[in-house]
Amino acid sequence: MAAELVEAKNMVMSFRVSDLQMLLGFVGRSKSGLKHELVTRALQLVQFDCSPEVFKKIKELYETRYNKKGSDVAQPPAGAPHRAEPLSLHASYERGSAVARTLPTTNIDYPALYGKYLNGLGRLPPKVAKPEVRLVKLPFYTTLDELLKPTELVPQNNEKLQESPCIFALTPRQVELIRNSRELQPGVKSVQVVLRICYTDTSCPQEDQYPPNIAVKVNHSYCSVPGYYPSNKPGVEPKRPCRPINLTHLMYLSAATNRITVTWGNYGKSYSVGLYLVRQMTSAELLQRLKTIGIKHPELCKALVKEKLRLDPDSEIATTGVRVSLICPLVKMRLSVPCRAETCAHLQCFDAVFYLQMNEKKPTWMCPVCDKPAPYDQLIIDGLLSKILTECEDADEIEYLVDGSWCPIRAEKERSCSPQCPILVLGSSEVNGLLATPNGTGENGKAPADVVDLTLDSSSSEEDEEEDEEEDDDDEGPQPKRRCSYEKGLVSAC
Repeated sequence: MAAELVEAKNMVMSFRVSDLQMLLGFVGRSKSGLKHELVTRALQLVQFDCSPEVFKKIKELYETRYNKKGSDVAQPPAGAPHRAEPLSLHASYERGSAVARTLPTTNIDYPALYGKYLNGLGRLPPKVAKPEVRLVKLPFYTTLDELLKPTELVPQNNEKLQESPCIFALTPRQVELIRNSRELQPGVKSVQVVLRICYTDTSCPQEDQYPPNIAVKVNHSYCSVPGYYPSNKPGVEPKRPCRPINLTHLMYLSAATNRITVTWGNYGKSYSVGLYLVRQMTSAELLQRLKTIGIKHPELCKALVKEKLRLDPDSEIATTGVRVSLICPLVKMRLSVPCRAETCAHLQCFDAVFYLQMNEKKPTWMCPVCDKPAPYDQLIIDGLLSKILTECEDADEIEYLVDGSWCPIRAEKERSCSPQCPILVLGSSEVNGLLATPNGTGENGKAPADVVDLTLDSSSSEEDEEEDEEEDDDDEGPQPKRRCSYEKGLVSAC
């Protein structure tokens, strides 16, 4: 089937305008437009709706054209038997390219744009194979169609600034998906055509990575590319968030072809670009999906606790329990959806709601507990801790025991102030008759509570008081003691 599609595309590429109109009229498609629009329409027909009847019609038009042309051009000598053979596919393609080169110079390079590289990068060397580059899956993007497989950006000269054009067309089904998609925010559709760029490395799936001096032009307008994060640290270069670039708002949502030009800096590293039709997801949708397929049963979580606390015969220290906080380390609030990655070695959880919202704005996918990768497809909801959260509402921490059970650890808030605590006296020690008498009793004959006279300096002592009394006897009259400017009263120290 793949060989037939290639053969049909090569036949279509050699058609004249009249042949293209006959083919499109045969399937009920529009026959109006310039030649490059007819070619695009016919190639879409071959790629997506090539039934046996369509393939037969293409072959019939091809043979009719070249049989007639062969008989006109290669006339046999007099007396020789008439013999006309159709041209090979390669010869027909070369002839079609030669005819196109004789056309008046326009902005469209027909052989480059409508040869083997429809929905591909223009001006690629014919013998350069596309590297099998794979990009990492992005949780917030669901791929619907691959419009252009990751293709290497090949420099055309020795200049530092290079341009790589790409021509592609959307099918009617893809256009309908975009038009009927909901809006995430004003002017931003959930179904998008995005451009992704990464290093040309086939060893493992690659993350998005922009080349230097990148600029993306869609048809006649430049597309905005995420800028750099400012850095407040001296000597630290600002970082740029490398994300898929949304091209949808600048594209022709019709049968017309779209031209994308990627400008990039050629500084030794090799990059590849790909085009995808995606549906952008929200954090709320990812949370709902996680609640549907990512909940780990409480019994499995309990077995994991036992495994963590199982005594190791070779260990000299026996672990009898482990404490787990019910407060999210991200926002310091009580957990609502306890979550962690299956690859994490700890039992502590973080809140899935805030974790997904955080990665929706700035995707890092790093565990806030152990600072190790915690990608979306490895997240689980702890069923045991979810159950504990509903049963234990008056504690912010629990302890898992060796048998898998748990007990709450309540904060020491119940401790009330002791009635025996010292009382701070603001003012004179003679207030309310609480000054101790020489025999150690108060005015009512009871032992007084411990009092602290704030009118004295903190460095005062009993010896200082005795010295003050002796100095007072030597003076002509008693000196008044320093008093606090605050109103006299009693204040509890607790």
